[in-house]
Amino acid sequence: MKVKIELFGASRDLSEKDFLEFNIEIKSSIKDLRKKIINYVDEKFKGNENFKKIVETSAFCSEDNNIVSDNYQITKDQKIGIIPPIGGG
Repeated sequence: MKVKIELFGASRDLSEKDFLEFNIEIKSSIKDLRKKIINYVDEKFKGNENFKKIVETSAFCSEDNNIVSDNYQITKDQKIGIIPPIGGG
């Protein structure tokens, strides 16, 4: 399956485009997708800890704009949004 990850906020630094695309196995979870993105950061950005922290602490949302948990099963080609936390003072 193909998943297009739409990047928002600080996660936009993960790509020159406003998205990432990954091929994943059927019935992968958000937890699996999170690991795949962290592996991508390890390869593309030499394990940049700031980028990894963004991925680890971000929320994910489904195509219908609902926040989904790490257990959410991806069962078809779809878009998933990654929404990093917003820092304040």
